[in-house]
Amino acid sequence: MLILLFKFISRIPLPILHFWGNILGYVMYYAVPRERNKIAENLQIAQLPHDKKSVLHVCQETIKGGLELPVAFFRQPEEISALFHEVYGWEHIQAALSQNQGLLLLTPHLGSYDLAGRYLSERLPFPLTAMYKPPQIKAFNEIMQLGRVRGKGKTAPTNLQGVKQIIKALRAGEATIVLPDHVPDPAEGDGVWAHFFGKPALTMTLASKLAQINHVRTLFFVGERLTNGRGFALHIAPLSGSLNGNKQHDAQIINNNIEQWIRRFPEQYLFAYNRFKNPTGVPPTVE
Repeated sequence: MLILLFKFISRIPLPILHFWGNILGYVMYYAVPRERNKIAENLQIAQLPHDKKSVLHVCQETIKGGLELPVAFFRQPEEISALFHEVYGWEHIQAALSQNQGLLLLTPHLGSYDLAGRYLSERLPFPLTAMYKPPQIKAFNEIMQLGRVRGKGKTAPTNLQGVKQIIKALRAGEATIVLPDHVPDPAEGDGVWAHFFGKPALTMTLASKLAQINHVRTLFFVGERLTNGRGFALHIAPLSGSLNGNKQHDAQIINNNIEQWIRRFPEQYLFAYNRFKNPTGVPPTVE
């Protein structure tokens, strides 16, 4: 039933989906005060507008992101590609292709990262492996796998086995996607405390480690959601700043880059995500 529901939603035209995203965003704002307050708190930490209008817009964009998942999972590749009307920075991809480099593609929980990843997968001449944290709901995990593992798309879980899979793909000159603002689980990988909008946040070290593999080009990308259901714009840019192998330094470089992207599209960041949580088993930091 869940698969049928996702397939039904995937056929709804994007302008209608985004219209309902705006309506349901009001519901989220008024009916889920815990999420509303978390969004307002995180916007304030980021020193971004956190008034009612701003929080409401974040709620609406968050709902739109959820409604776009069936589109990313079940629409045909050519239909997804047609949703991207603007592409900026493709020359950075092309430069990596011309030098036979592996591609480490980093994207925060910002904009429509699943649709943007599917678009990239279809345009690249080799497989793209996306790292993801399997959801606790088994049925939803099956849908995610069904939607992402198709064409040239592959997935790798956020554990040691998945990391080995990602490294192998990069060394083979393929592409991988990692969400660098994912809070690392102590059982899944290494993390260090680094500032995120001025507040300590447990930050994965995996992204910076992967970026320093020989013959790999690291790029950030964001799938910007255009207004009124008009589609998307893909933005691609190199990592800003230099990594030196020091975990703390490199984690801060990654966070600095994420902050820069969020400031460009603040309402499209998943501010309901608990970026500052302290996972069980991790010693707390002193601010």
